Amino acid sequence: VQLQASGGGLAQIGAALRLSCAASGRTFSNYTMTWFRQAPGKEREFVAAISRWYNTDYGTSLEGRFTISRDSGKNTVYLQIDSLEPEDTAVYYCAVSGSWNPRDLKNYDYWGQGTLVTVSS
Repeated sequence: VQLQASGGGLAQIGAALRLSCAASGRTFSNYTMTWFRQAPGKEREFVAAISRWYNTDYGTSLEGRFTISRDSGKNTVYLQIDSLEPEDTAVYYCAVSGSWNPRDLKNYDYWGQGTLVTVSS
């Protein structure tokens, strides 16, 4: 099983990015798919999750600028980040879980390698 995150990079304040995480090795249509992020010197933070039924959950203060979606046919989860802020600078990780307890890091079965988002002026 492999989760390949992509779409990160250097972006200016106020710009938008769309991250993707493509899963391979098995089908994850029945899994929760989630994005976390980890800024330098900080703990990993829950960003957004989407369930097998397309229910969504967002981290505190993140809903509105962040939108999670999935294409189960492509085994892929996306994270749209609008109006980027310097505080969004982090490595963004995708993860999948067989249950719905999205904020608990211990709940996840597989993790991607992360994609770096750097926001600058």
